[in-house]
Amino acid sequence: SPTPQVGEGTRAHATDMLRRLIVSAPLGIVAAILSMVPAWQFTGWQWVVAAITIPVVTWGAWPFHRAAFAAGRHGSTTMDTLVSLGVIASTLWSWWALLWGGAGMLGMRMQMSLIPRAAHTGHAEIYFEVASTIVVFLLTGRYLEARARYRAGDALRSLLSMGAKEATLVSVDPTTGERSESVVPASSLQVGDLFAVRPGEKVATDGVIVEGSSALDTSLLTGESVPVDATPGDAVTGATVNTWGSLLVRATRVGSDTTLAQMGRMVAEAQAGKAPVQRLADQISGVFVPIVIVVSLLTLGGWLLAGGGVQAAFTAAVAVLVVACPCALGLATPTAILVGSGRASQLGILIKNAEILEQTRSIDTMLLDKTGTVTTGVMSLESVAVAPGAGEASALSLAASVESLSEHPVARAITSGASDRGLSLVPVTAFANQPGLGVVGITAQGGVLVGRPSWLASLGVDVPASLLDAVREAEASGASAVVAALAPQLGQVATTDAVTPMPEAHTHVVLPGPDAKLPLA
Repeated sequence: SPTPQVGEGTRAHATDMLRRLIVSAPLGIVAAILSMVPAWQFTGWQWVVAAITIPVVTWGAWPFHRAAFAAGRHGSTTMDTLVSLGVIASTLWSWWALLWGGAGMLGMRMQMSLIPRAAHTGHAEIYFEVASTIVVFLLTGRYLEARARYRAGDALRSLLSMGAKEATLVSVDPTTGERSESVVPASSLQVGDLFAVRPGEKVATDGVIVEGSSALDTSLLTGESVPVDATPGDAVTGATVNTWGSLLVRATRVGSDTTLAQMGRMVAEAQAGKAPVQRLADQISGVFVPIVIVVSLLTLGGWLLAGGGVQAAFTAAVAVLVVACPCALGLATPTAILVGSGRASQLGILIKNAEILEQTRSIDTMLLDKTGTVTTGVMSLESVAVAPGAGEASALSLAASVESLSEHPVARAITSGASDRGLSLVPVTAFANQPGLGVVGITAQGGVLVGRPSWLASLGVDVPASLLDAVREAEASGASAVVAALAPQLGQVATTDAVTPMPEAHTHVVLPGPDAKLPLA
């Protein structure tokens, strides 16, 4: 199964960044405090700061040094180039100041200042805290980015985990025709294999029904709240749920070719792709970084030519390297793409690529399949109509009693609606389900039929015109209507998937085609 491997590299990267941050942050904070608070500067403090920043600027900053070196080998520069140069320059200068610039003298004190003070202090300044603070801040940003990347993949991992983990493989003896079953990992199925799907089980992979009839719950993939009838010859999709019948399915697509895998691949490609704004950020960085390096060198030369001294020139040059680093542009852009596509997946929206995600800002019209998209995805009882002389409560009670033995969403809606109205159910025996047509059961009052009007008519039930009109009216409004029959009780029950409340979520709703008159709210 691909699920465990999804995002493992990102999680490992986030863990590595966190480990480096946990070690570097305390050391960097101590170095900064000792360097900026004279009252805490004990004798020899500068040597302690130099020692504790060694792991920060080497091991902690290694990801930046490594990336800068890799880019340099290919003759290019990145944001990591600026970071690495700033850290290395600050560290080397500080060690020079300690060893040869007078900053290593015991009893040396250093205070915060916006300008170099070598002329007044008699020794060069050290910048260990600058190097370590840069590393700590950037490690924090990289860790947050890696964590956002991993969390953005939660929806993808959840999507892939929807698939069945096991399958009941059916083997047929070529000589005797006898069948044997064995439980195998769903990932081991091959095209052409036969597998059984029992009530309540997930379809292991995409295939075609060979034997059996049922209704498949596809809500996890499509949002459709009403199960889809499935008969021999119909195609089925992996991860859909078999609601009641037993099926024998021949696998047609397995592994990365399944519908579920293709959906997962679409999400992964959207997160890995680059939007136009991200490509622009890369282009800017490719030009911006060399310019910053040149400006830093010009700053160094300018201060030296102006007689500002080596320390002042170095301080200004390093400041240009560090402050000009376009970290926000480089980190925020990919993180926004990842989080946006990941959040969309959590909400059931699959975004084909990052470019489409960026283009959503200009959307003015959205085309939606209303079922399970702008609806709750749960059927509920909407209305009850009865034939002349029949009681509404009695008709609904009988229909709910029989439907209580069915797992169909319409049946659950009828049963729940009867319960909400305080109606009691009667015992039912000899329950039978007719796929796509209706159900039948025996009560103390007699046989009860609940189903499509055409099915009842084929069984000799005379459905009054008033009920047929009620059925047509209910279906015209988008509801699912069934008729319950037990002479003299005749009633029509309508259920619907209610529209999710969307206050101020839209300014104008357009329903094309035959749905143009359907109510939305």
